[in-house]
Amino acid sequence: MRGQQPLGDSRITLCHPYSAAEEPRSACQEPRLLDRRRFLTTASSAAGAFFFRAPQRDFDVQRFGAKGDGVTLDTAAIQAAIDAAAAAGSGARVLLRGGSRYLTGSLRLKSNIDFHLADDATLIACPDPGAYPGDGSGILMADGAVGLKITGTGHIDGNAMRFMTTYSTTDERWEPMRFRPRMFSLRACKDLEVSGISFGHAPNWGLHLLGCERVLVDGVTIRNYINVPNCDGIDPDHCRDVEIRNCDIVSADDAIVIKTSDQTIDYGPARNIVVKDCRVTSRDSGLKIGTETFGDISKVRFERCVVVSAGRGPTITHRQRGNISDIEFNDIQVTAEHHAARWWGWGEAICISVRTRVAHATVGTLSDVRLRNIRGRAENSVRIDGTPDNPVRNVLLDKVDITIDKWTSYPGGKFDNRPTAAGDPGLEPHDTPVFSIRNADNVLMKDCTAAWGENRQSYFGPALEVENVKGFRNEHFTGEAAYPDRQKAVVMS
Repeated sequence: MRGQQPLGDSRITLCHPYSAAEEPRSACQEPRLLDRRRFLTTASSAAGAFFFRAPQRDFDVQRFGAKGDGVTLDTAAIQAAIDAAAAAGSGARVLLRGGSRYLTGSLRLKSNIDFHLADDATLIACPDPGAYPGDGSGILMADGAVGLKITGTGHIDGNAMRFMTTYSTTDERWEPMRFRPRMFSLRACKDLEVSGISFGHAPNWGLHLLGCERVLVDGVTIRNYINVPNCDGIDPDHCRDVEIRNCDIVSADDAIVIKTSDQTIDYGPARNIVVKDCRVTSRDSGLKIGTETFGDISKVRFERCVVVSAGRGPTITHRQRGNISDIEFNDIQVTAEHHAARWWGWGEAICISVRTRVAHATVGTLSDVRLRNIRGRAENSVRIDGTPDNPVRNVLLDKVDITIDKWTSYPGGKFDNRPTAAGDPGLEPHDTPVFSIRNADNVLMKDCTAAWGENRQSYFGPALEVENVKGFRNEHFTGEAAYPDRQKAVVMS
């Protein structure tokens, strides 16, 4: 795909994630049923299980006037079904039948309904900005909903190409129009489930969860273009008690990213979030915390995940005033590689960094980070990178096994510090050690391995480089320099 020209209106299936510009109305039809365990429950819902449960009631959008022909705008009909289901009370299901393609603008989902995309039903984003009135920044929206479910085996097509302008072969990305909706904008929801569905061709962020609590995202498949900017996969933002599992994501921007964005409303911290058993592909970070860290983030665990390919593997990009602590990446397989320079990430296997994005602004602390059982290959280093006045504190690297190699044609020999403040160069010339640890306190490496691939570059360096680290310990480390006849395996300063 690198440098590939857009393909105009050529039609391919959504299941091929690396196409430059698919015909925007194509949709992936992968009907599949996923076994799902019981959704997160509260004490009140558990108590309700002792009472009689009424049969589920279906509110078929076609009975409310939806055409499902992919041409007629069905927003009003689908919204009428949503409103009727919400008025009917708990257990109501808004049904979008398979075999139909529903063109829509913003839909506002409500409490205690199941918005169900049956079989191969497809919801298609209307390309007219007028279809997203008021604060209609998303295709599927909810504000303060309780007990909302979005389920099924159907698909949501974001119609991304209809929101793009020109394509840059240098940057390997499209330039977006001024307006482009997010796929989901779910705010302050509680007891939320999103399961089984797929979505793709996102013109902007994908599943954006803002200030939500008690959330399950299970078995969601995402197939975005890899050259559309900002099309994140899943974004828990100021969220608590979240589990994301069994998801398969392809997106140009961050695949799964936990953040605390700058908001006028206090949505609280991000806390108690688990991401497990997921596969991700990205031109940015595969598994990430940040870049927006205006609020505190704690107790986050990524486990048993595969980063198929990304500009960065496990990532913490801390740039604002929040404090980040108690973060663990465990049992992660990584492939990280260079991309065109405008994409953040220079092929770092792991990138944990602290620096300001605005000159002289305060950045909070980053502490208690555990990297366990991480293995793979990359074109750039494992980086733990604080600043002299704000070091990364209390870091464990346990059984981190990384091979540095070179297989793309993009230039190396740099550290990518982006995003950075004005005057702070984002791309820093630097040789490539396997492990680089600088400006940190209390770092323990246990049973880590540094290796080199067959295509060694002149800028490849030591196995381990340690700079300005207090309380550094290294137990049972294995590795040598890329050129052991003229380089030391371990360099400390």
